[in-house]
Amino acid sequence: MRKLKMSELNRLSVQEFKSARKLPVVIVLDNIRSQNNIGSIFRTADAFRCQAIYLCGITATPPHREIQKTALGATDSVSWKYYTDTLQTIQDLKIANYKIYAVEQTDKSIPIDAFDPDIRSGIAVIFGNEVSGIDDQVLMQVDGCIEIPQSGTKHSLNISIAAGIVLWDLYQKGKKLFI
Repeated sequence: MRKLKMSELNRLSVQEFKSARKLPVVIVLDNIRSQNNIGSIFRTADAFRCQAIYLCGITATPPHREIQKTALGATDSVSWKYYTDTLQTIQDLKIANYKIYAVEQTDKSIPIDAFDPDIRSGIAVIFGNEVSGIDDQVLMQVDGCIEIPQSGTKHSLNISIAAGIVLWDLYQKGKKLFI
């Protein structure tokens, strides 16, 4: 066994990525504090060829050195947009016929393994602040909540880890349709 060389990975160029068919998933970051988390999510969005990232509220935007440390150039390939208000983001996504799902632990959350969205119509997944989660006003506007089941002592995962799990799951459920 040997590790593959970079030249053997057959990755898309940035231009090829921009014109390639995307998984119709928009990632909404609701007031994320850590620029390292933001960069990691850009990198994951690139890996799973997600449509876009919407950065909201206090969430930092590229270009920024701390985002670049973990994004490793994914801010050049993944489309992104900044909104001052997450509620406006949701309103715009609903007008564009996206179904909106929060990744949050609520009394009505759907375990991710039971989550079966119609990806063809486009979905948006919202990830919330590292301390306070998704704002209650935002939760009132979503179509549903997704939860990652956990059985340890901690009550949550780091946002970049949660995003990786959720986006991989959506990629598995939708890649046959889009990639």
